[in-house]
Amino acid sequence: MGKKKKGVTRVVLDTNVLVSALLFKGKVSGFVALWQQGKVTPLLSKETFGELRKVLTYPKFALYQEEIRVILEDAVLPFFEIIDPVEPIGGVCADPDDDPFIACAVSGGAEFVVTGDAHLVVLRHYKTVRFVTPSEFLKRFASGE
Repeated sequence: MGKKKKGVTRVVLDTNVLVSALLFKGKVSGFVALWQQGKVTPLLSKETFGELRKVLTYPKFALYQEEIRVILEDAVLPFFEIIDPVEPIGGVCADPDDDPFIACAVSGGAEFVVTGDAHLVVLRHYKTVRFVTPSEFLKRFASGE
């Protein structure tokens, strides 16, 4: 498990939330400021990072390889903690593609998985991890919960 900084919330952002925060303006882009200011510590595993890299290559985003490299090297890697999940997770969620995010959260001591994925949001919690939508998280964070 990674080191917890006092007063810093550890979170796992699902790929859709992370891509939206990085590429689009709007409420979800507020996550970038949170991690750049050290108010949250976002977590990734090799598997979730691999998915992020793959999604950034989708034609709908029209990003060049150099743009993807800059996003990852400047906006992600300096701020994210890489977790090596030690606890295999399976069968918690209806969608097995979500298991790596749960494993990353549990192994990394995350308080939240921030997601728009209905398969995860419906769980509400697993062990000590809560599943919340981006708007729920930002609202809780703003209110100091």
